[in-house]
Amino acid sequence: MFASHHIAMRSTAEPPSLVTQAHQQRPHSHANGIRAHTVLLVILPTISLSLIVALLLILVLIYRPRSSSNRAEKLAGNAYVPKNLSAPSVTSSPGDVRKCGYIARPPSKFRGGGQVFTYRELELATDKFSEENVIGNGGFGVVYRGVLTDGTQAAIKRLNRDGKQGDRDFRVEVDLLSRLQSPYLVQLIGYCADANHRILVFELMSNGNLREHLNSNGQEGSPAYLDWGTRLRIALDGAKGLEYLHEKSTPVIHRDFKTTNILLDHDYRGKISDFGLAKFGSQKPNGLVSTRVLGTTGYVAPEYAMTGKLTTKSDVYSFGVVLLELITGRVPVDMKRPADESVLVSWALPKLTNREKVQEMVDPVLEGQYSYKELIQIAAIAAMCVQSEADYRPLMTDVVQSLIPLVKQKASALIATTPKLGHQIVTLKSSSIDSESSGTNSPHF
Repeated sequence: MFASHHIAMRSTAEPPSLVTQAHQQRPHSHANGIRAHTVLLVILPTISLSLIVALLLILVLIYRPRSSSNRAEKLAGNAYVPKNLSAPSVTSSPGDVRKCGYIARPPSKFRGGGQVFTYRELELATDKFSEENVIGNGGFGVVYRGVLTDGTQAAIKRLNRDGKQGDRDFRVEVDLLSRLQSPYLVQLIGYCADANHRILVFELMSNGNLREHLNSNGQEGSPAYLDWGTRLRIALDGAKGLEYLHEKSTPVIHRDFKTTNILLDHDYRGKISDFGLAKFGSQKPNGLVSTRVLGTTGYVAPEYAMTGKLTTKSDVYSFGVVLLELITGRVPVDMKRPADESVLVSWALPKLTNREKVQEMVDPVLEGQYSYKELIQIAAIAAMCVQSEADYRPLMTDVVQSLIPLVKQKASALIATTPKLGHQIVTLKSSSIDSESSGTNSPHF
């Protein structure tokens, strides 16, 4: 009975122990819940803060270009130009006075580019683009003589707006001439561009272009004829200009070298102009690039015309054609002449290598002004430049070195009248001439 009573007591005592254990376990579970809640309170703000920081970084990256653009616009007063000039910068102001472009301000007078013009300033400079101030006209647009506010005389070239091609030519010319620095290239003073206008401002070349003098009738009021020495020196100036372009770390191919793009200053020194079709070459031999065929009939190298493969040797061919014009006084293509004489290169090439016939092709105006030896040497240079195979043509550096001895002792130009021909002709007095190559001490871009 004692045992049964003991068992009964045990059976009745066990349930309270289970209840006690349950009460002991509840505080432990409650503590775990508090810890979880605390962890969530710490993690959630951290995650939210991280998301906010990430969002701010994304916004900074998105709006950073706009900030740079705004800074560039603020630099307008310092005349800033994008390095590659992907598009002209445009601003406008009340009264239709438009600041038309930004261009790097030069450290010296000779550096290209440099001045920002308003459209109104150029209107005033040209008397509202008066017909009386027109000094040139062509497919590119109209060139006006103008006087800038500081008294500088300038040639102001108002380009035709021919869609994308016109804009491309404008950008190429501004971009190149802003970076090229050579006394054998026409200096760009500044430019103007807005939605309606594309205007370039150049140094004024007072004696026009070479073609005008070669085609002159020699009468009073017409461009003066050029004597033998002057023609050789102009040829050397053009050769040095092309040498400068070709010998840069990235060669520049002019692609439209011709007599109308060789301008003459007051001393009849030649400078290359019109870079609208110019193109950067590649690092391949002779700067080879494949491109659309552009240029002027009679000056385009045959391999470029047939394949679209453009090299510096294409400019060498064009120079050879110009040299033939200087020798003969003829134009590259003249359909008024007999069929066998209509194309200058085809007609002249057989004579250039024939010592007996070479004198037959010389411009009659040059009679008695050259030695036979000089003529043979010039004819040999021209013959090499217009070879149909590009590989047989010389480099412009070689052409320059060949011309320098022929031009020595000829420098200052003057106007004289020849009793035999009875017209004005530019002649040269004895003087020394620079014999350096155009690449000497030339800065690179």
